[in-house]
Amino acid sequence: MALIAQGLEWHRQGRQVLHGLDLELAAGTLTVVLGPNGAGKSTLLQLLSGLESPTSGAVRLDGEALHGWSEPQRARQLAVMTQDQPLDFPFSVEEVVRLGAWPLGLSPQQEADHGRRWLQRLDLAQLAGRNYLQLSGGERQRVQLARVLAQCGEQSRVLLLDEPVSAMDLRHQHLCLRQLRRLADAGMAVLLILHDLALAAQYGDRVLLLKDGRALAQGPVPEVMTAALLSQLFEVGVDVRFEDGVLRFSSFVADDAFQA
Repeated sequence: MALIAQGLEWHRQGRQVLHGLDLELAAGTLTVVLGPNGAGKSTLLQLLSGLESPTSGAVRLDGEALHGWSEPQRARQLAVMTQDQPLDFPFSVEEVVRLGAWPLGLSPQQEADHGRRWLQRLDLAQLAGRNYLQLSGGERQRVQLARVLAQCGEQSRVLLLDEPVSAMDLRHQHLCLRQLRRLADAGMAVLLILHDLALAAQYGDRVLLLKDGRALAQGPVPEVMTAALLSQLFEVGVDVRFEDGVLRFSSFVADDAFQA
């Protein structure tokens, strides 16, 4: 087991955001977190990554409390992509991606080669010399994902990503998620926060349904992504069908659902 969270609780301005959450991220597994806005998904990722400390409970990486790892040690073991990636300097795309490789201690040539590999894998090679600030939102998100993936080296164990493909077109969503799937298949513990049910079912091994800061359910995709649980999670009707080996989803809302 790469990363384990036990009894996580977190309070913000007198309000409890997470309630006694347990989660295990196993090596070689891709876990998807689903939930409505304000459910505590981003807070959970911040606690799992060490960006915030829990009010109570603990996060352990390979059996050791996460706060016991120095920042350089943690950066070599764990990479994280939050929703907000502020960057106001006119770096080139290649320079931004190479920033991610800094914790690996590579030589300049190795760092350049490593960054270019991720530029190629995420279909960014043609943008390598472009000014990052002149890119579209989807292109910037792809560059930031490449930067985070460039942080992954031989020691890397855990990858935590908050809505990493939300601004991308369909082709690049699948291209990027396939790369994340490959990393999980190669032995990393990968956690994604997503909103797209179809993508979650297609690429995930396990799912955590988070509602009001509590785990509504968690487990393998077929056991958790059911019509009953998803309807309870999102408070709309959700139909789930299994066709040609694929889970398919549709949603509906009653006519009076939004009446005052």
